[in-house]
Amino acid sequence: MRAAVLGRPVSHSLSPLLHRAAYAALGLDDWTYDALDIGAEDLRDLLAGLGEEWRGFSVTMPCKQAAVEVAQVVEPLPRLLGAANTLVRTEAGWRAENTDVTGVGMALQLAGVERVGHAAIIGAGGTAAAAAVALSSLGAQHVDVVVRNPDRAGDVLRVLETLGVSAGVTVFEHADLEAPLVVSTVPIDAQPDVLGFDWRRGHTVLDVLYAPWPTPLAARVTGTGGTVVGGLEVLFWQATVQVELMTGRPAPIAAMRGALDAAVGVA
Repeated sequence: MRAAVLGRPVSHSLSPLLHRAAYAALGLDDWTYDALDIGAEDLRDLLAGLGEEWRGFSVTMPCKQAAVEVAQVVEPLPRLLGAANTLVRTEAGWRAENTDVTGVGMALQLAGVERVGHAAIIGAGGTAAAAAVALSSLGAQHVDVVVRNPDRAGDVLRVLETLGVSAGVTVFEHADLEAPLVVSTVPIDAQPDVLGFDWRRGHTVLDVLYAPWPTPLAARVTGTGGTVVGGLEVLFWQATVQVELMTGRPAPIAAMRGALDAAVGVA
Protein backbone atom coordinates (compact mmCIF):
# COMPACT_ATOMS: atom_id res chain seq x y z
CA MET A 1 0.00 0.00 0.00
CA ARG A 2 1.20 3.52 -0.76
CA ALA A 3 0.51 7.01 0.60
CA ALA A 4 2.24 10.38 0.29
CA VAL A 5 2.17 14.07 1.03
CA LEU A 6 1.31 16.34 -1.91
CA GLY A 7 2.19 19.99 -2.39
CA ARG A 8 4.81 22.46 -3.48
CA PRO A 9 7.24 22.66 -1.84
CA VAL A 10 7.23 19.46 0.22
CA SER A 11 10.94 18.79 0.72
CA HIS A 12 10.76 20.24 4.25
CA SER A 13 7.71 18.19 5.26
CA LEU A 14 7.89 16.00 8.36
CA SER A 15 4.76 14.10 7.35
CA PRO A 16 6.79 11.18 5.91
CA LEU A 17 8.58 10.82 9.25
CA LEU A 18 5.32 10.67 11.20
CA HIS A 19 3.45 8.34 8.88
CA ARG A 20 6.38 5.96 8.44
CA ALA A 21 6.79 5.78 12.23
CA ALA A 22 3.10 4.93 12.49
CA TYR A 23 3.34 2.18 9.87
CA ALA A 24 6.33 0.64 11.62
CA ALA A 25 4.57 0.66 15.00
CA LEU A 26 1.43 -0.83 13.50
CA GLY A 27 3.37 -3.57 11.74
CA LEU A 28 2.29 -2.35 8.30
CA ASP A 29 5.49 -3.46 6.62
CA ASP A 30 3.96 -3.29 3.13
CA TRP A 31 2.98 0.39 3.47
CA THR A 32 5.16 3.22 2.12
CA TYR A 33 4.82 6.99 2.42
CA ASP A 34 6.53 9.46 0.08
CA ALA A 35 6.61 13.18 -0.74
CA LEU A 36 5.37 14.27 -4.17
CA ASP A 37 6.11 17.80 -5.36
CA ILE A 38 3.10 18.87 -7.44
CA GLY A 39 1.00 21.98 -7.96
CA ALA A 40 -2.76 22.35 -7.75
CA GLU A 41 -3.11 22.21 -11.53
CA ASP A 42 -1.52 18.73 -11.57
CA LEU A 43 -3.73 17.12 -8.93
CA ARG A 44 -6.61 15.86 -11.08
CA ASP A 45 -4.32 14.16 -13.62
CA LEU A 46 -2.20 12.64 -10.86
CA LEU A 47 -5.16 11.02 -9.12
CA ALA A 48 -6.63 9.76 -12.39
CA GLY A 49 -3.47 7.83 -13.21
CA LEU A 50 -2.92 6.07 -9.89
CA GLY A 51 -3.27 2.36 -9.22
CA GLU A 52 -5.31 0.74 -6.46
CA GLU A 53 -2.25 0.47 -4.24
CA TRP A 54 -2.52 4.20 -3.46
CA ARG A 55 -4.58 4.56 -0.27
CA GLY A 56 -4.31 8.19 0.75
CA PHE A 57 -2.63 11.57 0.62
CA SER A 58 -1.77 14.33 3.02
CA VAL A 59 -2.43 17.55 1.11
CA THR A 60 -0.56 20.77 1.73
CA MET A 61 -0.40 24.11 -0.05
CA PRO A 62 -1.13 24.96 -2.80
CA CYS A 63 -3.35 21.92 -3.32
CA LYS A 64 -5.89 22.13 -0.47
CA GLN A 65 -8.63 23.88 -2.43
CA ALA A 66 -8.02 21.72 -5.50
CA ALA A 67 -8.39 18.59 -3.37
CA VAL A 68 -12.02 19.51 -2.70
CA GLU A 69 -12.65 20.18 -6.38
CA VAL A 70 -11.27 16.86 -7.62
CA ALA A 71 -12.63 14.54 -4.91
CA GLN A 72 -15.60 12.31 -5.72
CA VAL A 73 -16.81 12.46 -2.10
CA VAL A 74 -16.47 15.59 0.04
CA GLU A 75 -17.16 15.43 3.77
CA PRO A 76 -19.12 18.30 5.40
CA LEU A 77 -16.08 19.91 7.05
CA PRO A 78 -13.94 20.32 3.90
CA ARG A 79 -17.08 21.36 2.05
CA LEU A 80 -17.61 24.14 4.59
CA LEU A 81 -13.96 25.16 4.46
CA GLY A 82 -13.51 24.83 0.74
CA ALA A 83 -10.24 23.08 1.55
CA ALA A 84 -9.08 19.54 2.29
CA ASN A 85 -5.78 18.41 3.74
CA THR A 86 -6.51 14.70 3.30
CA LEU A 87 -7.60 12.44 0.45
CA VAL A 88 -8.60 8.84 1.18
CA ARG A 89 -9.40 6.21 -1.42
CA THR A 90 -12.86 4.67 -1.05
CA GLU A 91 -15.07 2.44 -3.22
CA ALA A 92 -16.84 5.61 -4.37
CA GLY A 93 -13.58 7.33 -5.30
CA TRP A 94 -11.33 9.80 -3.53
CA ARG A 95 -12.87 11.24 -0.34
CA ALA A 96 -11.84 14.70 0.86
CA GLU A 97 -11.32 15.15 4.60
CA ASN A 98 -9.89 17.93 6.76
CA THR A 99 -7.85 17.14 9.87
CA ASP A 100 -6.35 20.63 10.23
CA VAL A 101 -9.22 21.62 12.54
CA THR A 102 -8.29 18.82 14.93
CA GLY A 103 -4.62 19.82 14.68
CA VAL A 104 -5.26 23.47 15.54
CA GLY A 105 -7.73 22.63 18.29
CA MET A 106 -5.48 20.08 19.98
CA ALA A 107 -2.43 22.36 19.75
CA LEU A 108 -4.32 25.16 21.51
CA GLN A 109 -5.91 22.96 24.15
CA LEU A 110 -2.64 21.29 25.07
CA ALA A 111 -1.12 24.77 25.42
CA GLY A 112 -3.75 25.54 28.05
CA VAL A 113 -6.32 27.34 25.88
CA GLU A 114 -9.56 25.73 26.99
CA ARG A 115 -11.94 28.58 26.16
CA VAL A 116 -11.64 31.76 24.13
CA GLY A 117 -14.06 34.62 23.60
CA HIS A 118 -12.11 36.97 21.34
CA ALA A 119 -9.43 35.79 18.91
CA ALA A 120 -7.64 36.91 15.76
CA ILE A 121 -6.54 35.06 12.63
CA ILE A 122 -3.76 36.39 10.43
CA GLY A 123 -4.19 35.22 6.85
CA ALA A 124 -7.18 33.98 4.89
CA GLY A 125 -6.26 30.70 3.18
CA GLY A 126 -7.42 27.16 3.80
CA THR A 127 -5.57 26.86 7.11
CA ALA A 128 -7.11 30.12 8.29
CA ALA A 129 -10.58 28.72 7.59
CA ALA A 130 -9.71 25.59 9.58
CA ALA A 131 -8.50 27.79 12.43
CA ALA A 132 -11.84 29.59 12.37
CA VAL A 133 -13.66 26.30 12.99
CA ALA A 134 -11.26 25.35 15.79
CA LEU A 135 -11.70 28.74 17.47
CA SER A 136 -15.47 28.42 17.22
CA SER A 137 -15.29 25.03 18.93
CA LEU A 138 -13.41 26.71 21.78
CA GLY A 139 -16.22 29.19 22.25
CA ALA A 140 -15.01 32.18 20.22
CA GLN A 141 -17.70 34.83 19.90
CA HIS A 142 -15.72 37.30 17.79
CA VAL A 143 -12.75 36.81 15.47
CA ASP A 144 -10.65 39.55 13.88
CA VAL A 145 -9.42 38.52 10.42
CA VAL A 146 -6.16 40.32 9.64
CA VAL A 147 -5.17 40.28 5.97
CA ARG A 148 -3.10 42.18 3.46
CA ASN A 149 -5.97 42.28 0.94
CA PRO A 150 -9.55 42.38 2.34
CA ASP A 151 -10.87 40.87 -0.89
CA ARG A 152 -9.25 37.55 0.07
CA ALA A 153 -11.03 37.27 3.42
CA GLY A 154 -14.30 36.02 1.94
CA ASP A 155 -13.88 32.31 2.66
CA VAL A 156 -12.91 32.80 6.30
CA LEU A 157 -15.74 35.28 6.84
CA ARG A 158 -18.20 32.85 5.25
CA VAL A 159 -17.09 30.06 7.58
CA LEU A 160 -17.36 32.28 10.66
CA GLU A 161 -20.81 33.51 9.63
CA THR A 162 -21.99 29.93 9.10
CA LEU A 163 -20.80 29.07 12.60
CA GLY A 164 -22.51 32.10 14.12
CA VAL A 165 -19.27 33.85 15.05
CA SER A 166 -19.08 37.62 14.48
CA ALA A 167 -16.03 38.86 12.61
CA GLY A 168 -14.25 41.97 11.43
CA VAL A 169 -11.58 42.50 8.78
CA THR A 170 -8.43 44.53 9.36
CA VAL A 171 -5.62 45.18 6.89
CA PHE A 172 -2.01 44.70 7.92
CA GLU A 173 -1.30 48.43 7.99
CA HIS A 174 -3.98 49.05 10.61
CA ALA A 175 -3.73 45.83 12.62
CA ASP A 176 -4.54 46.31 16.30
CA LEU A 177 -4.30 42.95 17.99
CA GLU A 178 -6.58 43.43 20.95
CA ALA A 179 -7.46 39.73 21.04
CA PRO A 180 -5.41 37.75 23.57
CA LEU A 181 -5.24 34.72 21.24
CA VAL A 182 -3.84 34.99 17.71
CA VAL A 183 -3.46 32.27 15.08
CA SER A 184 -0.98 33.13 12.33
CA THR A 185 -1.36 31.22 9.07
CA VAL A 186 0.88 33.36 6.87
CA PRO A 187 3.78 31.74 4.97
CA ILE A 188 7.36 32.37 5.99
CA ASP A 189 7.98 34.95 3.26
CA ALA A 190 5.10 37.08 4.59
CA GLN A 191 6.22 37.05 8.21
CA PRO A 192 8.35 40.23 7.95
CA ASP A 193 5.09 42.08 7.30
CA VAL A 194 3.61 41.04 10.66
CA LEU A 195 6.62 41.58 12.91
CA GLY A 196 5.72 45.24 13.39
CA PHE A 197 2.29 44.49 14.83
CA ASP A 198 1.70 45.50 18.44
CA TRP A 199 2.73 42.21 20.05
CA ARG A 200 2.31 42.23 23.83
CA ARG A 201 3.17 40.13 26.85
CA GLY A 202 -0.41 38.91 27.18
CA HIS A 203 -0.58 37.40 23.71
CA THR A 204 -0.76 33.68 23.06
CA VAL A 205 0.18 33.07 19.43
CA LEU A 206 -0.18 29.86 17.45
CA ASP A 207 2.17 30.00 14.47
CA VAL A 208 1.11 27.16 12.18
CA LEU A 209 4.57 27.02 10.59
CA TYR A 210 7.19 24.66 11.95
CA ALA A 211 10.18 25.01 9.62
CA PRO A 212 12.44 26.82 10.04
CA TRP A 213 11.94 27.12 13.78
CA PRO A 214 11.79 29.46 15.53
CA THR A 215 10.14 31.53 12.85
CA PRO A 216 10.71 35.30 12.84
CA LEU A 217 7.22 35.72 14.30
CA ALA A 218 7.83 33.19 17.06
CA ALA A 219 11.06 34.95 18.00
CA ARG A 220 9.33 38.35 18.00
CA VAL A 221 6.45 37.22 20.22
CA THR A 222 8.78 35.41 22.62
CA GLY A 223 10.90 38.55 22.83
CA THR A 224 7.91 40.57 24.00
CA GLY A 225 7.11 38.04 26.72
CA GLY A 226 4.20 36.44 24.88
CA THR A 227 3.46 32.73 24.65
CA VAL A 228 4.11 30.88 21.39
CA VAL A 229 2.58 27.58 20.29
CA GLY A 230 4.46 26.03 17.37
CA GLY A 231 3.10 24.45 14.24
CA LEU A 232 4.69 21.10 15.07
CA GLU A 233 1.78 20.42 17.41
CA VAL A 234 -0.69 21.14 14.61
CA LEU A 235 1.25 18.87 12.28
CA PHE A 236 1.41 16.07 14.83
CA TRP A 237 -2.25 15.93 15.79
CA GLN A 238 -3.62 16.31 12.29
CA ALA A 239 -1.29 13.48 11.20
CA THR A 240 -2.61 11.12 13.88
CA VAL A 241 -6.11 11.47 12.42
CA GLN A 242 -4.79 11.01 8.88
CA VAL A 243 -3.14 7.74 9.87
CA GLU A 244 -6.44 6.46 11.22
CA LEU A 245 -8.35 7.55 8.12
CA MET A 246 -5.88 5.96 5.71
CA THR A 247 -5.11 2.72 7.53
CA GLY A 248 -8.30 2.11 9.48
CA ARG A 249 -6.15 1.51 12.58
CA PRO A 250 -5.78 3.62 15.74
CA ALA A 251 -2.79 5.94 15.47
CA PRO A 252 0.21 4.83 17.59
CA ILE A 253 0.57 8.21 19.28
CA ALA A 254 3.58 7.34 21.47
CA ALA A 255 5.59 6.00 18.52
CA MET A 256 4.74 9.00 16.36
CA ARG A 257 5.61 11.43 19.14
CA GLY A 258 8.90 9.67 19.77
CA ALA A 259 9.86 9.89 16.10
CA LEU A 260 8.97 13.59 15.95
CA ASP A 261 10.86 14.43 19.15
CA ALA A 262 13.94 12.59 17.90
CA ALA A 263 13.82 14.43 14.58
CA VAL A 264 13.62 17.90 16.13
CA GLY A 265 16.08 17.19 18.92
CA VAL A 266 13.72 17.08 21.90
CA ALA A 267 15.32 15.24 24.78
